[in-house]
Amino acid sequence: METKVQVECGGRTITIETGKMAKQASGAVVVSSGDTRVLVTAVATKTAKEGQDFFPLTVNYQEKAYAGGKIPGGFFKREARPSDNETLTSRLIDRPIRPLFPENFLNDTQIMATVISADKDHDPGILSMVGASAALMVSDVPFQGPIAGVKVGRVDGKFIANPSYEEMEKSDIEIVVAASKDAVIMVEGSAAEVPEEDMLEAIFFGQAAIQGLLTAQVELAEKAGVAKREILPPVVNETLKAKVKELAYARMKEAVRIKSKVERHNTIDAITEEVIAALTEEFEGAEKDIKAFMGDFEYELVREHIIKDGERIDGRDTKTIRQITTEVGLLPRAHGSALFTRGETQALVVATLGTSIDEQRIDSLFGESKKRFLLHYNFPPFSVGETSFRLAPGRREIGHGMLAERALARVVPKHESFPYTIRIVSDILESNGSSSMASVCGGSMSMMDAGIPIKAPVAGIAMGLIKEGNDFAILSDILGDEDHLGDMDFKVAGTAAGVTALQMDIKIGGVTREIMGVALKQAHEGRLHILGKMAETIAAPKAELSTFAPRITTIYVKTDKIRDVIGSGGKNIRGITEATGVTIDIDDTGKINIASTDKAACDLAIKMIRDLTAEAEEGKLYMGLVKKVMEFGAFVEIFPGTDGLVHISELDTERVKNVTDVLKEGDKVLVKCIGIDKQGKIKLSRKEALGASLPE
Repeated sequence: METKVQVECGGRTITIETGKMAKQASGAVVVSSGDTRVLVTAVATKTAKEGQDFFPLTVNYQEKAYAGGKIPGGFFKREARPSDNETLTSRLIDRPIRPLFPENFLNDTQIMATVISADKDHDPGILSMVGASAALMVSDVPFQGPIAGVKVGRVDGKFIANPSYEEMEKSDIEIVVAASKDAVIMVEGSAAEVPEEDMLEAIFFGQAAIQGLLTAQVELAEKAGVAKREILPPVVNETLKAKVKELAYARMKEAVRIKSKVERHNTIDAITEEVIAALTEEFEGAEKDIKAFMGDFEYELVREHIIKDGERIDGRDTKTIRQITTEVGLLPRAHGSALFTRGETQALVVATLGTSIDEQRIDSLFGESKKRFLLHYNFPPFSVGETSFRLAPGRREIGHGMLAERALARVVPKHESFPYTIRIVSDILESNGSSSMASVCGGSMSMMDAGIPIKAPVAGIAMGLIKEGNDFAILSDILGDEDHLGDMDFKVAGTAAGVTALQMDIKIGGVTREIMGVALKQAHEGRLHILGKMAETIAAPKAELSTFAPRITTIYVKTDKIRDVIGSGGKNIRGITEATGVTIDIDDTGKINIASTDKAACDLAIKMIRDLTAEAEEGKLYMGLVKKVMEFGAFVEIFPGTDGLVHISELDTERVKNVTDVLKEGDKVLVKCIGIDKQGKIKLSRKEALGASLPE
């Protein structure tokens, strides 16, 4: 049965309809706003795979080229591998819905969000997030929703829900908030050094803005009338659990307090293997259950110790930051480099300066754009002592890289004043907690080492949460195990003045304003501590760029002279680059950027451009080249492609009978410009230049 609901959000009408498209999916909706339409489907298999012990949820967001009235580029002319934006949007949809499935629901589940129509004023990613929840709500899949998402901006001090692209250009906040009726579930975005109190207001403004979308989804589900599947509670072998606890609990209590990650994991693995060996004969085939019980005990013991005793796995209290060591300039040929180590997390981060030819060109539904600041994050398996097959960057690497990129982009100088393309690469060498925030710290330091005039240093910190009933503890600078065993991963990056990026994911039903307020305040304190440690090594950008970085010199020519610089078929500009080795970029305004690591080559290129675009000035002397001799005078080239006439009467102070008596083709001659007529023809005189010399 076709049915739909409508609701207002941020002054925009959003329509959710079901029963018309993709009726064989477990649940399907079309979410519309303006001319943007997104088809979102949810499918879950009827049974879980035998022996499966995790929830296999897959989210795929895909943009069809036809949605924007385009044909895909490339040889095959069809949509290929997901773009970074599609990957990031898939993650954005996945993260808020993943915690809201029953713990014992292990059936393969797939969400597919397909953009089938797109305008330039309504974000299909936000509509897809709403659609994912709505598709699950109208299905038989056991989903503990609804949730909804909204983009929040702030223009002139006023918060805006789902701002337009034009409004976002003026906004100092750009965050996506996903929330349920009573709590915030996910936050992702950036800000222009905004105070923590303002970020908190923005987040809960977003939660208030989506309440109508939640009500609409409940109404739609009631109209659809699809009953949810019954999920039976898991069967627990209490006898086996008691035996495992008897053998392992006391030893696990000591093991979880071992400070070294590798030693702790090795000890827990050894205890687990001993328990399995001891119980194999009595409980044949129970290895998986034993490992699960051991995981449960670890979860329980770590959390209990933090809540009751205020002591964490590595012995720290809830606010202490691990030891930080930093170094810059360790790679001699890189433009800027930094090694940032915090506890057992280490990032080697390198900054490279390029020119316009290094810009990333992005082809999206709405046309082409250019990207001049890039951050690429790599997480090799050796960083956690593992091996794996390596191919293209995974979703996690793309997501972590974008978070770090957002954190630093707000302090990068404007292209108009610093016309470089900047690429940051973060290679994680060790990982035990928040390598993305280590990338932010190292990225900031590497840019300062490269001499990039950033607005202010940026640091990042990951916050955790342990919540048991009404008791909770906020953890600063979390370990990997605290992330795994905790209830929240809240990353906050910024300068001393304010927040530049944040990302929050949770594993529980949501977090309250109180919890988030405490987390932001504690993150601010931790960030200032980290910034202080970074400043001990480098506190501000170096005064000079690296000697290996290209120097970009900017000159301007008149717009009608651009064609003279380029030349027929690019002949002139190609000749300059071949002769000097520089890189030249010209825009339509006559602005020319000349880049080279060789100052002499840059100076030569500038001279060649000046010669091509120079204009004769009356009364000025020029050293010219005789190009052609006529009976009435000689044509002398004073700039490449620009010549004037020296009339026979202007050849000498005495009467000249034949031009060839004074000048021949190929001669160099000093001449003076004595006039330019209305047609632009240049009159030259050798006579008036006699006895003169060119200025130094």
